[in-house]
Amino acid sequence: MNPSPSFDKGDWRHRIAALVPDEAIRLARRARTAPLFAHAYAFHLNFRFGGMVPADLLAHAAAHGLTGVQIHVEDGEAASLSAMSGPDLRDFGAKARHLGLAVHVETSSTEAPDLARTVAIAHAVGAAAMRCYPRYEGRVSSVIARAIADLRGLAALDPDQRLRFTLEQHEDLTSAELIHILRAVDNPRLGLLFDFGNMVNAGEMPLAALRQQAPWLREAHVKDCLVLPDRGGWAHQACRSGEGHLPMQALLVELLLLGIEEPQIAAFGLEEEEDYFAPALRFPDDGPDPHIPARSASFTDPGTGDLAARLLHERDAALRQLQVVRAMLDEIATTAETIRTMP
Repeated sequence: MNPSPSFDKGDWRHRIAALVPDEAIRLARRARTAPLFAHAYAFHLNFRFGGMVPADLLAHAAAHGLTGVQIHVEDGEAASLSAMSGPDLRDFGAKARHLGLAVHVETSSTEAPDLARTVAIAHAVGAAAMRCYPRYEGRVSSVIARAIADLRGLAALDPDQRLRFTLEQHEDLTSAELIHILRAVDNPRLGLLFDFGNMVNAGEMPLAALRQQAPWLREAHVKDCLVLPDRGGWAHQACRSGEGHLPMQALLVELLLLGIEEPQIAAFGLEEEEDYFAPALRFPDDGPDPHIPARSASFTDPGTGDLAARLLHERDAALRQLQVVRAMLDEIATTAETIRTMP
């Protein structure tokens, strides 16, 4: 790893200029119709402290013309999907369908009981997809082996193949290690979810990680962050979209171009995470099998200030991100439309 990261925003306009006309047409169309999802983490503090419940996320997505929602089964705690009865889960799914919204559920684990519980919830609400990631303490080789064993159980949990599954790069494993897991599991319904910033904690940078993961990518979490030196590695601190180090438009272009006949990315989750902090987990002097420390599921510290003001700020930030990302996509589409008409 270099002593300082290269915050290359990517020459996305040059990338578009190099496209052949059919590619530019496809990019413009996909940028204007990108499947944007409301992600519950954009309202993390409101779910924890503001009384927000899963149905509120559906209302937000419907009000702003989004394609669906990505929601963790624990979001809302006592009011979460994991705390709902069977009838309540079915009612949530019915509300989503009435509003024309897709539902993707998430869990922060690959342990067999957690996968079984989350798949059951996904089936009950009529979800189309489920995300997971390993959160084990131990040597990387052990984390990989346990994740492979866990994920091989997905086929039996979903025998009717009602769900697509994604494995997210979540700060500890490298792109090569994730690809190794997918190849070992060998489930055609299991792909990767690309988070715009999570690779930096494993010593990778976004565009390089995307290129390596590209054939296996199925969904994305869209956010921005600052990449910070941390004990010789890299931490990330999430910030307002467009104000961090990440090459957001370059990443969007590459993700939108994936897939020939059909778009490869089925969901772009708007995951504004301002003030979320994740420390480095991989380091340049790691041995061949480094140790991954124990860690909790993701959370953001609300700070010691006015909580009501912080909750309002979070809601405003989620709306702002939607505007920023839509403006980025419009600029991508307009640029592609200009390129395709040039002699």
